Amino acid sequence: MTTEGLAHSGSSGTGRKRSPLFTVFFVVVALLIVAGGLLLFQRRAQYQALAKETEAAAIPTVAIIHPSVEAGDENLVLPGTLQAYVESPIYARTNGYLRKWYHDIGSRVNKGELLVDIDTPEVDQQLGQSRADLNTAKANAQLSDITATRYTELLKTDGVTKQEVDNALGDQAAKRAIVQSSEANVRRLEELESFKHIYAPFSGVLTQRNIDIGTLINAGNGGTSQQLFFLAQTDPIRVYVNVPEPFAPSIHPGIGAYLELTQYPGQKFRGKVVRTSNAIDLSTRTLLTEVDVPNASGLLLPGGYAQVHLEVTVKGDRLQVPINSLLFRAEGLRAVVVDSNHKARLQTLTIGRDYGVTLEVMNGLKAGDWIVLNPPDSLNDGQEVRVKEVPNPIAPAPGAEPKEAPKPPTAPAATGKKP
Repeated sequence: MTTEGLAHSGSSGTGRKRSPLFTVFFVVVALLIVAGGLLLFQRRAQYQALAKETEAAAIPTVAIIHPSVEAGDENLVLPGTLQAYVESPIYARTNGYLRKWYHDIGSRVNKGELLVDIDTPEVDQQLGQSRADLNTAKANAQLSDITATRYTELLKTDGVTKQEVDNALGDQAAKRAIVQSSEANVRRLEELESFKHIYAPFSGVLTQRNIDIGTLINAGNGGTSQQLFFLAQTDPIRVYVNVPEPFAPSIHPGIGAYLELTQYPGQKFRGKVVRTSNAIDLSTRTLLTEVDVPNASGLLLPGGYAQVHLEVTVKGDRLQVPINSLLFRAEGLRAVVVDSNHKARLQTLTIGRDYGVTLEVMNGLKAGDWIVLNPPDSLNDGQEVRVKEVPNPIAPAPGAEPKEAPKPPTAPAATGKKP
C-alpha cells in the first residue's frame, strides 16, 4: 500500500470516529437550549401570574347598594323639639330668709298668684328708721317754716336784718328738700319690703322649685343669688324646626301643620306656622320656622320630641342614602358611584333633609346608580374596584313601601376578574 493510500485510509478512519461524538455534543447543546428556554418561559409565566395576582389584590372590593326611592306628593316631615311659649326663671328682689312657699313643681298658677313669702328683718328695720327720719325731717321743716314766716314779718318793722331773713328762707328750703329725700327713701324701702311677696308674672306651670323653708335668699340673678322657681306657659306650645333650603320658598306663615309623638300613637296635634327667621342659617343651610300648637289639655310637654308634618306638597320621587355611604371631603359631601366599567366616580351631592341615619339627596344621584357603602377614604376618582351587592340598610318608612330602584343598563358583576 502506498503512502498516500495509508494517509487517506487513516484520515477516513479518524472522520468516522469523530462523527458520533459531534452528534452527541450537538444533541446535548440542543437539549440545554431547549431546557433553558422552557425554564425561562416557565419563569415568565410565573412572573406574569404573580403580577396578575398582585394587580388583582390591589383592586379593592366594595359593597354597593342602590339609593332608596320614596314616592313624592307627601307632606314635609321634620324633627322638632317642644318648647314652652313663654318661660322664665324667678328670682327674689330682696334679701332675707324663705318663710313659706305655696306651690310645688307641676302646679298650675295664674298671673298674680302668690308663690313665696320672705322674711326681711333688715329691710323692715331700715323702713322703720326711714319713717322716723321722715318724721324728724317734717318737724324740722315745720319749724323752719315758722321761723321764716316770723322773720319775714319782723323785717317789715326792721326787727331783723335782711341777711337773717335770707338765712331763714334758705334753711326753710333745705328742710323741705330733706323732707322730700326722706319721703323718697321711705318709698324705696316700702318697695323693697313689698318684694318679700313674690307673685307669678304670668299664668303657667312651675317646672322647677329650688328653695325650701329657711333658705337664705339673695337679691338678683347674679353672684350668690339662687333661682327660686322656673315658670313655663305651655298653652299654646311652640316647636322650632329647621327647614332645608330647597323647601324654604314654600314655607310662610299660615301653613297648616300637625305633630305626631311616639307616646301618643295615632294622635295628631294640629297647629300652624306662625313665623320664620326669613334668613338661611349659614352653618346648616336651613330656615328656622316656628309652629304654634294649642295645648289646652297639657299633653304636650316642653322638651319633648315630635315629628312635625308641614302641609307642603313635595313633588317627585325623592332619593335617600345611608349616612355611612358618604365621603366628607374638603370639596364637599360626595358619594362613590360605580359605573359599568367597574370605575369609582366621586359624585358631589346636594343634600336635603337629615333623618339622622339617612340623608335626602336633592341632586347628584339617580335611582339606578350603584353607590359604595362604607367607602374607604383612600378611594380615588377613576380607581378600579370589585363590587359586591348587599341589601340596602334603609328600612321603609312606616305605612309606605319605597319604590324599588331600577337596575342600571349594565350592572358590574360581583367577580374578582378584570372586566
